[in-house]
Amino acid sequence: MRILLTYFVLFVCIPLASMSQVNRNTPAAMVPGVTAHRGYSMAYPENTLKAFQAGIDARADWVELDIHKSKDGQIVVSHDKNTKRASEIDLEIANTTYAELLKVDVATEFRNKNKLTIQECPPERMPLLSEALKLMLRQSKVRLSIQPKMDCVAEAIAIVRKLNAEKIVGFNDASLPLMSKVKTLAPSIPVFWDRPATADIDADITIAKERGFERMVLHFSTITTEKINKIKSAGIQVGAWTVDDPKMMGQLLRMGIERIYTNDPKLLIKVKNEGI
Repeated sequence: MRILLTYFVLFVCIPLASMSQVNRNTPAAMVPGVTAHRGYSMAYPENTLKAFQAGIDARADWVELDIHKSKDGQIVVSHDKNTKRASEIDLEIANTTYAELLKVDVATEFRNKNKLTIQECPPERMPLLSEALKLMLRQSKVRLSIQPKMDCVAEAIAIVRKLNAEKIVGFNDASLPLMSKVKTLAPSIPVFWDRPATADIDADITIAKERGFERMVLHFSTITTEKINKIKSAGIQVGAWTVDDPKMMGQLLRMGIERIYTNDPKLLIKVKNEGI
């Protein structure tokens, strides 16, 4: 009986306890890679707190967002440098105060595209990075990938540190200067270096190793098994952006891709679970 009890503790209880702590004790670069692109943006207005919460509820591994700096120095969440696409009101974020940005309904594009009423899709405001981080910190399973769309890396890292959120974040972008700056200012925060379809993989592997980037994320259209193997052989993890087609998701997973950005994290999780 004592032997059986020892077996149960060692092989059942301890692994279960370890799994429950995976997001606090496992390096962020090693967490699995279902990444909700701009939140669950297939179902909710992109880069809003509602989309981020939906990504958490969908049980994605990561929620990804984009950041800019407003005229008054606030780090705000937006993909574009202006508000025209999301809201039909054309304001340059860098030339607009956050108080002014708060008056903009960034759910307009999503509402119009999906032919929804204002009741079905209520107005949404542009959140601050700090608000998104606080939302992520209320749970312990999903992490946040931050994409700076301008040079506001230092400000973003300062906010991350102020909220004691280093262990739950990563940074991603194609910009070599910005991603290098992340590693200079915060070496322990992982970088996922996004690479375009035209990228020279051999040259990029050399750069990634020199700069300490943990992962390269390739445009899905140019991914081959040879590229995947080259990157992994260099000790770098490999991902793909941005994929919403289930057949392509399944193909990439079978090829060995570890991180996929998608607007539909529920679909990707289904593909992973069912082996489509």
